[in-house]
Amino acid sequence: MTRLVDARTDQFVEDLAALDPLTATYAGIPGHEGELPDLSPDGFAAREELHRRALADVAALASADEREEVAKNAFLERVGLTVERADAGVERSEFSVISSAAHAVREIFDLMPTETAEHWDAIGDRLAAIPAALEGYRTTLLEEAAAGRVSARRQYAEVASQVRGWTGQEGAAGDYFLRAVAEAPESTRDALTTAAQAASAAYAEFGRFIETDLQPRGRETDGVGRETYALASRYFLGAAVDLEETYAWGWEELKRIEDDMAATAQRIVGGGSVADAVAALDADPDRDCGSREAFQAWMQAKSDEILQAFDGVHFDIAEPIRTLQCKVAPINDGGAWYSPPSEDFSRPGTMWFSFTDDHEHYSTWRETTTVFHEGVPGHHLQCAQVVHQAELLNRWQRLLCWVSGHGEGWALYAERLMDELGYFDDPGDRLGFLDMQGFRAARVIVDIGVHLGLEVPKDNPFGWRPGEVWDADRVLEFMRAHSRMDDGSLRFEVNRYLGWPGQAPSYKVGERIWLDARADAQARHGSDFDLKAFHTAALNLGSIGLDPLKAALGRL
Repeated sequence: MTRLVDARTDQFVEDLAALDPLTATYAGIPGHEGELPDLSPDGFAAREELHRRALADVAALASADEREEVAKNAFLERVGLTVERADAGVERSEFSVISSAAHAVREIFDLMPTETAEHWDAIGDRLAAIPAALEGYRTTLLEEAAAGRVSARRQYAEVASQVRGWTGQEGAAGDYFLRAVAEAPESTRDALTTAAQAASAAYAEFGRFIETDLQPRGRETDGVGRETYALASRYFLGAAVDLEETYAWGWEELKRIEDDMAATAQRIVGGGSVADAVAALDADPDRDCGSREAFQAWMQAKSDEILQAFDGVHFDIAEPIRTLQCKVAPINDGGAWYSPPSEDFSRPGTMWFSFTDDHEHYSTWRETTTVFHEGVPGHHLQCAQVVHQAELLNRWQRLLCWVSGHGEGWALYAERLMDELGYFDDPGDRLGFLDMQGFRAARVIVDIGVHLGLEVPKDNPFGWRPGEVWDADRVLEFMRAHSRMDDGSLRFEVNRYLGWPGQAPSYKVGERIWLDARADAQARHGSDFDLKAFHTAALNLGSIGLDPLKAALGRL
């Protein structure tokens, strides 16, 4: 059987890897290890044209069967939205504390292996390519700014500060690029150090450019407005949702979770508040790892334990997926994330955790739920399973397709599943789980509220600032009131929402759809419903938009 859609999308994978070596490395596609993409306007134009051509070609092809039809629809939806974003100027001008080409170039070194001389040669080649890449990116950003396509002034200021941290100008982490080559073989260390110094100097100069040239041109307002937000929301969800209904639901969901938190706090400090319970947990030396190194070891042990306990019981976990690395990241920006394995699994899936400079407690009660979210049964099981399913999914589906609402929704669903299975029987760990659930609900509210310029409901369940209009200060105040996160990490999170519209709500909205789909399957199958079979069939679909996910899960 000729599978024309699979063949054309597989060719797209190779073509995109050649034009975007960062994507190649992230996906584990070999052949571009020492290269960086062209970040000039011509480079962006070449990648945009590649997407347009592939979109037209795949749209004209007939699918061989239902499996290929699902793959075709997923490709048209994802690549179509990428083209829409390019037409709107987003692909070139998007710039925030978490999303820019400058971040992508810096982050790629975290994924590069260092075992052989060839690996170090690739690192050296990539370091040497940084000055030209950043110069091209500078030209692109100036061209976009001249056309009026800029980010908020706050984002430029914050990224300039991040760059000073990466280059050792401020903060406690030191120069990232010099640390990246500190363990290089003695025979090449001098050459690599020279390349790292040049890369660091190029980044430092780029940071000054951000501050002096772009920041004054940035928008004073953080909100992007309804039109821009609607496109961002569709991109991150793979679905068009009623934004006002979702905003109202966020308030209801946050109230439900915080009522549960209050009851859970009573199990920790009888008669006490959530704040009392948090203080007791933070004061408990058995719940504080004490150092980054000990926290990394705890993450790894917890992850290994769950992998072993789940295989064959709640999920069938293939042998290559049974390895998950847990690492504390070599930067102090904050946050947690997952990077999938390479195509051949020579690079395993990795869970990352980053602490800010002012981080004091390395708490286990706060982060047990994060291990489940980023690892098993969350992103690692989801993403690594997809990479492994070569007989069910084409190469584009396995390596390049990612829908935040699907992926982050699954990871939050995975946390809820762990609660159902009894893995939060410890009230401290359960309070940490509920705290993060409430945190994700709160950011549905603030993200939609600030970017659409909505009012705080006059009858909101917390009696908080009724009738006032959202802005950055109110976002930070609200998140402080509904989170137990340290202030440095929380400020990073708030800046992320302000600069990356539509992404933060995709977690809870995605979870909502996963839970609805499971409830629907349970109602249809009754006593014959098999949770393990549901999970297997659902994950075997790969990453797809939430609208097609609802339709596909409705057939399970």
